Amino acid sequence: MDNGVLIGESEIARLVPHPLRTTVLGEVHARPFNALAIATRILHFAFETAGVRAVADRKQLVELCRSRGLQTPLPEDKHFRLSLGGTNLRWEQHSEFTTYTWEVPVDPKTGAFHPAAASLASPMRLVAQPGPHLVAVDLNVVAQTEDVAALYAMFDHSSLAVAENSDGTAMYATDFQLTPEGFVRILLVDRGLGSESTGAIVQHLLDIETYRTLALLGLPEAQRLAPSIALAEKRLAEVTERMRNAKDLTDNHQMLDELTALAADVEAGAAASQFRFGASKAYEEIVTQRLQIVGERKVAGFPTWTSFLARRMAPAMRTCASTEARQANLSLRLTRAANLLRTRVDVELEQQNQELLKSMNARTRLQLRLQTTVEGLSVAAITYYATSLFKELAEAAHRAGYLHFDPAYATALFVPLAALGIWIIVSRVRRSHILED
Repeated sequence: MDNGVLIGESEIARLVPHPLRTTVLGEVHARPFNALAIATRILHFAFETAGVRAVADRKQLVELCRSRGLQTPLPEDKHFRLSLGGTNLRWEQHSEFTTYTWEVPVDPKTGAFHPAAASLASPMRLVAQPGPHLVAVDLNVVAQTEDVAALYAMFDHSSLAVAENSDGTAMYATDFQLTPEGFVRILLVDRGLGSESTGAIVQHLLDIETYRTLALLGLPEAQRLAPSIALAEKRLAEVTERMRNAKDLTDNHQMLDELTALAADVEAGAAASQFRFGASKAYEEIVTQRLQIVGERKVAGFPTWTSFLARRMAPAMRTCASTEARQANLSLRLTRAANLLRTRVDVELEQQNQELLKSMNARTRLQLRLQTTVEGLSVAAITYYATSLFKELAEAAHRAGYLHFDPAYATALFVPLAALGIWIIVSRVRRSHILED
């Protein structure tokens, strides 16, 4: 509204949109839930597709659609859905992984998890494996009429987690363990969900398992870094102990080189693991968020998914956080120790420079004294030679009759004049050199 006048459709059409307006508005609708019927098997796969693998994966999906005469995904699409006969495929590409979710209708009379998941996974052969395999989930939606106790017998009770959603219209269970076929089984019992709600809760459960697996990728990285961090901490302690007793500049330089090399190793490890630990933290938050959205209610005799993951997954995440914190703390301590050593080296160098300047000043003063002495000797020597020449000239002039008095008197008078003149000349030459310098 502008001055009380509503802006009509024609005025809206003339407004210049922000270049990201469509993208931002469409993001909240990027992953719509798909309605699902009871007696549906969901086979969900996730593959690591960072970098060039993502480009190749998108290309093969486009080729699959074209070969079947289907609409192809747009270059900016991150989620795409297509139907291949009686099977529906939901394709999603994320920053470092891609998921293929196959919705396979099954006969409810065959019972839960029958037939075997491997026999239903044949559609996955339509595409080449896009990257290293991370997640495989076999999720079965069944009706409440089935014998739930018999269904629970399919799981390992030592790790079985069961819960209801917030309004009790669904119950879901898993043991988070791999079957001999390589799938993690999830059972979803429909207690009146409806197709739309079924699709929503299925998506949440798949997200929990997918992001749980991805979050735990940080644990091997933390375990790999732990020995090197411990060694770096030990070496830092040794160097700092040596710093207490070191007084020689050479020792300080050697310790500074050691700390610099050690800091470089620590920073390299931190840079290499920064993305992994950051991603693990983000994935853990997504898992927590999905569990909150589902709104778990406890089923008597079984832990909920939240409590199970708090016991089994949270310690791994704390290990990742602890390793990241140790890296940051070690880097800070190395920086402080290196700065301390640099200060000590700088102070020692400053002291050496001061001593060097003192010695240079002493040598300069000595040189000035020597120069003054040499100048005096030079004036005397030049005066002597000049007087000798003058004496010869005076005697020659006396013999020739040009000088009518004794040449000795003339020579005696010449000596102070010659000495004064030579001293003036030498002084001017010295001042001119000083000015040039």
